[in-house]
Amino acid sequence: MMKIAVYGQNYAKESSQKAFEILKEVLFKHNVEVFVEEAFFKQQDDVCQEEDTINTFTELDKSYDLLISIGGDGTILRAITYVRDLAIPIVGINTGRLGFLATIQTDEIEVSLSEIFKGDYKISERSLLSVSTTPTNNSVAETNFALNEIALSRKNTTSMITVETHLNDEYLTSYWADGLILSTPTGSTGYSLSCGGPVITPEANSFVLTPIAPHNLSARPLVIPDNTVVTFRVNGREDQFLMSLDSRIVTLANTTTVAVKKADFTIKLVERLDETFLETLRKKLLWGEDRRN
Repeated sequence: MMKIAVYGQNYAKESSQKAFEILKEVLFKHNVEVFVEEAFFKQQDDVCQEEDTINTFTELDKSYDLLISIGGDGTILRAITYVRDLAIPIVGINTGRLGFLATIQTDEIEVSLSEIFKGDYKISERSLLSVSTTPTNNSVAETNFALNEIALSRKNTTSMITVETHLNDEYLTSYWADGLILSTPTGSTGYSLSCGGPVITPEANSFVLTPIAPHNLSARPLVIPDNTVVTFRVNGREDQFLMSLDSRIVTLANTTTVAVKKADFTIKLVERLDETFLETLRKKLLWGEDRRN
């Protein structure tokens, strides 16, 4: 019997409630073992919580065959903190907005899961960033990876910061800006894109450095090989700066050195056979949509 984990964040949202109810019925039809993340399960109604067929989890192990995420792309970014390096494939049900990662719509749940349980799907392996700090920061060390991006930004000030950047120990430049983003191909359609970065296809072995509102106007996004070790040092009027790993934020002292490299594991995203990244780009970014067409 397949063992399925279900993860969500905002059950109060009507679309998430509807998706979970549909998903629950579909999973029971397929006679699989269902485990719902404990905090998400506690948000469910009393009838759901009394069902004997639903178990809960607080952490995952390799015995799980699949994790189903209910929400938007941000929910998947949270879900990977449970999956970590366990290589559990992730299915994204989209109840959010754009949905580059969570691509299955609520009205497609039954058809999509039927295909998945038959083995009619493909896996898209996504690279991650791995972070270390000197001196060691315990919050970073505990969950030191990001699927979308690492972003360094100013804290408690409207003044810019300077981010001294080295690639494989060779000095690149010092960005004078509100911050700096190091993005994976997966994250290239997120924060980096909104700051003027390029779209990178998931299969590309590249990362991109994208400055946030740079004062040195010649600073432009830079695509680099994903085997590069990138090192940052931050200076500014404040003694601290912020570092975000996807949606998780930590405060670091300006004396901290941040080193980022490609993680030694990947995240496996489940995709339908007729689904392609280029189609998703056209659909989500409205490429080609023009009144003249």
